Amino acid sequence: MNFRILFATILAILMLSMPLSASAAEDSLTPLQIEEVESIIEEYLVDNPEILIRAMNAYRAKQKRADMERQARILAHMDKELRHNPNSPVAGNPQGDITIVEFFDYRCQYCKMVLPMIKKLLEADSNIRVVFKELPILGPDSVIASQAAIAVWKFAPEKYMRFHIAMMNSRGKVTEKKVFRLADDIGVDSDKLRQWLKDPAIEKELASTSRIAEALGISGTPAFVIGDQVVPGAIDEETLNQMVAELRRNK
Repeated sequence: MNFRILFATILAILMLSMPLSASAAEDSLTPLQIEEVESIIEEYLVDNPEILIRAMNAYRAKQKRADMERQARILAHMDKELRHNPNSPVAGNPQGDITIVEFFDYRCQYCKMVLPMIKKLLEADSNIRVVFKELPILGPDSVIASQAAIAVWKFAPEKYMRFHIAMMNSRGKVTEKKVFRLADDIGVDSDKLRQWLKDPAIEKELASTSRIAEALGISGTPAFVIGDQVVPGAIDEETLNQMVAELRRNK
């Protein structure tokens, strides 16, 4: 690169990275000089397009780091509400050294698909704690299912996992009738459940989960929080195990 191109490139970088300096630089250049600089920049980028790719990759990496740092701050701020809310159902070891948080909807097919993986992890690792966050985003039927699940957890916690598994394994349309039938199948009386559903703590839990999801940028289900990482979508078993192992190593 000759001196002319080098000078123009350096000047261009300064103009792009320092808005105030750019204004001053433009004021000190004649229109012809500005046109020449722009032409040199265009020629250089056309001849070296990999620079744009490197710049874009660097920008994306920077944005990803910024997003992860933002998420880590939010997770730290909301830790109690996210991981230790007594109204949020918990499975596994209550004192486990690793906590996984799952956001889900009972009508979500991908949520149903990850259930066997979660069960397998809980059976294989006695030191795992899973927090279930009801995020009913797929309509009114999802809401009644989530309300019922939280009610079962609050008033008959020993029956929650059976109800959760029954709901996840159910096929076809989720209806209020089906929700009450499945509750009855695990020994929860329908009349009792209707009374439990009146507890205001249930709506508070749903509102809390919705608020956390919005803060973390979670707009779909399933989604997981593992350590200080938010993982959207149906995570695969290998990735989940690797993340748990890495989190445990870094403790």
